[in-house]
Amino acid sequence: MTWTQLFDPLNNLPLSTLIAAIPVFIIFWALTIRKMKGYQASLLATLVAIILAVVAYGMPTKLALLSTLHGAMYGLFPICWIIIAAVFLYNIIVRSGQFEIVKNFMASITPDRRLQALLIAFSFGAFLEGATGFGAPIAISAAMLVGLGFNPLYAAGICLIANTAPVAFGAVGTPIIMAAQVSDIPEMAISQMVGRTLPILSVILPFYLVILMAGVKKAMEVWPAIIVSGGSFAFFQWFSANYLGPMLPDVLAGLASIISLMILLRYWKPKTLWRFEEEPPQTIANELQYTPGQVLRAWTPFIFMTLMVIAWGLAPVKGALNAMGSLKFAIPGLQDAILKPDGGIMAIKPFEFNFLSSPGSAVLLASFISLPLIGLSLKEGLKTYFATWNQLKFPILTIAAIVGFAFIANYSGMSNTMALALSSTGVLFPFFSPILGWLGVFLTGSDTSANALFCKLQYTSAEAIGVDPVITVSANASGGVTGKMISPQSIAIGSAAVGLVGKESELFRFTVKHSFIMLGMVCVLTMMQAYVIQWIVPAYEQVALAATAATADLTTGYTYLLVLALLLFFIGGLVVYLNRKRTKLAITTLYPKV
Repeated sequence: MTWTQLFDPLNNLPLSTLIAAIPVFIIFWALTIRKMKGYQASLLATLVAIILAVVAYGMPTKLALLSTLHGAMYGLFPICWIIIAAVFLYNIIVRSGQFEIVKNFMASITPDRRLQALLIAFSFGAFLEGATGFGAPIAISAAMLVGLGFNPLYAAGICLIANTAPVAFGAVGTPIIMAAQVSDIPEMAISQMVGRTLPILSVILPFYLVILMAGVKKAMEVWPAIIVSGGSFAFFQWFSANYLGPMLPDVLAGLASIISLMILLRYWKPKTLWRFEEEPPQTIANELQYTPGQVLRAWTPFIFMTLMVIAWGLAPVKGALNAMGSLKFAIPGLQDAILKPDGGIMAIKPFEFNFLSSPGSAVLLASFISLPLIGLSLKEGLKTYFATWNQLKFPILTIAAIVGFAFIANYSGMSNTMALALSSTGVLFPFFSPILGWLGVFLTGSDTSANALFCKLQYTSAEAIGVDPVITVSANASGGVTGKMISPQSIAIGSAAVGLVGKESELFRFTVKHSFIMLGMVCVLTMMQAYVIQWIVPAYEQVALAATAATADLTTGYTYLLVLALLLFFIGGLVVYLNRKRTKLAITTLYPKV
């Protein structure tokens, strides 16, 4: 059975566009007016999309359901697989008590509120975004700032605004991976394009945060710290996104920013110590209460995760892991069943279950390897892992549903209908493309979900006006980050973290104008990338071919894995040596009855 797509089923493009946009309007209505849960809104929009595909576009019911299933499978793997592993790693650090050491270490670096905001809201928040994402960085950073004596509204607002720079690479690059899955552009190309846009915001953001807190005059008192914080972050974000891939820009840039600022503060201090005029009581100690060995131990899971994700991103390692275990299969009844309006067969990628080479598997393995070093048994680790699944059951359902909707919209032709309408804006479309990402994140609270919703539309719209699609697809991710600070989910998380439940409107008013200012910056940058600085666009076909060729070298991949194992063993041994009494006791009592 074959079926031919229709891009204008009503023979009236404005009316067809209105029909195609109904599921998007439903998400907006469900989240903002009806106040539905995210998973309820996503399931409703997906159901409506299936009905419209069958009734308005004439898509056979079987193909509509298979298309949705195909999307839901991609949502579950690799997207949810990565998110679950990242949140699990954070959960074991909290359960073991090691996160208290991490918090004390961060608070002990400086007592100045301006510098604490840079360290915790900007640098550490970005690191957490890269490691876990999913609202955790906002909640953790804001709670830490309140514990240090920050005004709750400022703490939450600053953390929401600071979270702008890292969101596109959050949860080990999940939003970029999703954009690649939906648009069929290599993820490395999208990573490179986003990595040439967001570092500009990353340089500006530290100035922006300190001026917002203390004013221009007080910000200039700490200009060396601002430049070091933003400059180091932007450089490593650019370097990692362009040369290592989308999985580690936040982790490496966040760590680099923290370390650079720590080094600076050993040799330079601001002339005056700045604090808020009226501060709540401080609950987190400013003095470091732990030994270097204890600090290293607390950071070990993050270190292992970083090293393993770097290794997993290398093409020879991917090839070796895929050779050991990977499944690839077409969805029965879907392959070669959909024809384009010109009669050509729509290319549908087989589903790839690369369960060993997935970044989520690297994070999960790093988590379990870390258990004995942070003092948890395998039984406690497994209990935490299953609790993480339970914690994320509704987000998992939301992501599966929203990606299912994205696929049915793409396969039925609804995305192309909206793209044709948007392309009527002509040369101005690149300016508006970040606004789609901003709207998607505002609606869903997730850059990953926004990319699932709109990246195919961005691709087809750019093709229609002759602009390189990687520009607009990347703009969806870059523009989306500016919507995170005002999305209802983020506002709710920030309010709950600092005890402002019931005052969400105050926090929204605090952040909304900054969201529009930063969105405008991304819109202008995207227009420049499309027409003025086209040399900045990566040659992603060449990148993709190079990556494919490199995967064949299995011997090199196995060698890299051996080196990685030795490096992890060395770090683990160092942690054991520096914490002989504590770690030795944990290891000798590990896995007693499991």
